[in-house]
Amino acid sequence: MAWMAWTTPTAIFFLVIAALLITFTILAIKFPETPRVGILRIETTRGDRLFITLLGSAFINLIWLGLEVGPQPYALLACLVYAAAVFRWV
Repeated sequence: MAWMAWTTPTAIFFLVIAALLITFTILAIKFPETPRVGILRIETTRGDRLFITLLGSAFINLIWLGLEVGPQPYALLACLVYAAAVFRWV
């Protein structure tokens, strides 16, 4: 994979995504869930909320970069707050 610029942050990003997917798979097997309806008025499962969180976090980071709000690591804090809100209310 010499064609791709693997840096430490890139590797960490993919490892975290893989760990999340594995964790949520184990949770789904060990603790089956029933969909719930949140503020979006659609039924969502844990996996749906994870997808919404990851998609929203990507947009938060792109907006953060585009508007030059501040240092990029602070965007992680915004993403964590967003993730907590999604898993609580969506």
